[in-house]
Amino acid sequence: MKPDYYIRPPIWMTAPETSRLINALSSIDGDKIIALFVGGCVRDSLFDRPVNDIDIATILSPSEVSRTLSEAGFKVLETGLEHGTVTAVLGAKYFQITTLREDKSTDGRRAKVNFTDQWSIDANRRDFTINAIYADIFGNIYDPVGGLEDIKVGRVRFVGNAQKRINEDVLRLLRFFRFYAQFSNPPPDRQAIEACKKLAYKLPNLSGERIRAETFKLLETNDPATTLSLMSANGVLRYFLPEVKQIDRLAALVLVENLVGSIDPLRRLAAAVKTDIEGANTIAQRLRFSNRTTARLCSLVVKDQRIKIDMSLKSRMKLMYLLGADLWRDRVLINWADDIALGRNQEGTFSKQWKNIYKLANTWERPVFPLKGADVLDMGMEIGPSVGYYLNNVEEWWIQNDFLPNRNECLLKLKGFISSD
Repeated sequence: MKPDYYIRPPIWMTAPETSRLINALSSIDGDKIIALFVGGCVRDSLFDRPVNDIDIATILSPSEVSRTLSEAGFKVLETGLEHGTVTAVLGAKYFQITTLREDKSTDGRRAKVNFTDQWSIDANRRDFTINAIYADIFGNIYDPVGGLEDIKVGRVRFVGNAQKRINEDVLRLLRFFRFYAQFSNPPPDRQAIEACKKLAYKLPNLSGERIRAETFKLLETNDPATTLSLMSANGVLRYFLPEVKQIDRLAALVLVENLVGSIDPLRRLAAAVKTDIEGANTIAQRLRFSNRTTARLCSLVVKDQRIKIDMSLKSRMKLMYLLGADLWRDRVLINWADDIALGRNQEGTFSKQWKNIYKLANTWERPVFPLKGADVLDMGMEIGPSVGYYLNNVEEWWIQNDFLPNRNECLLKLKGFISSD
């Protein structure tokens, strides 16, 4: 196999741990290509983006990889032997090493594989051309399926037949749109779009966890709104997120998040969906959210307790007390995005006002309500729902009085509430 291109080896490629691993694998046969970098690390280097994970493809069997790297001083984790993958650890560095494969059978979610020593076979089973580019430690680039040209023009294209690739693993349909958001220039590849449109009905066959992970990665991109619009126009969203109907508000939220330096995929999801608490729970169940994430999504779709740019400082303080600092920030950004989506003033003064409202939470110290449940019990009430009832009444009165009444004044008010019932 001859190189198709060359890049100056980036730092991750020449790091001591990387060199040690490649040298250990390659020492088995100096006349043959034993191992090459592949996938995201090569792709991101060609796009001049940071590299986080290092994947390596090899002609060695998983057992040969495990034995060789163990002898070279690596800690070896057999994380995916069924699919030919082991993880090697040296210090703080992790490497995933996978034996070259070809699919024996697929069911739309997982594949049974045979191992091979043919690089072209391995390349042709991968999802996108930009993910099927290989590199050696010297910076030589090997491109069996034309990924270099796609990187040059900014195009995400399936390897081979798009429908076949999706039928092998339906998650690739969502991955196409995520990679489109990250790496592609419009227009999208026509064959890919037609295949996604035709096979989108299969998305509900995927687990909620897999859909959630891919959706959040898409929402974290620089411009998720444009891609979600593309998905909506081609009938894809309706099969896993039909509630996404406020894409203009999402676009506005992305803008304000960039202004304050805070990116959050769940907040972006909340901005994009048009629903209530019941609908938020449905989304959470579909995407297998944790209880904590579900509660946060529900709190973000609530329509009341709106933060307005012209609220008085006292009103802001009261609402911030009820919401807490984190939810306050979320609501500020979403309500700010609401104003932009509705076409309200977006000039410098407008943005400065919203920024100041957002920053209130940075210096705010939450007032401490002076009473506890024990104070209600000390006044002769029995343990039960009435304790919370009276305590909440006093706290509401205390909030309405700008958090100023002290403990003695709150106790007198509590006594008055109890006596009047």
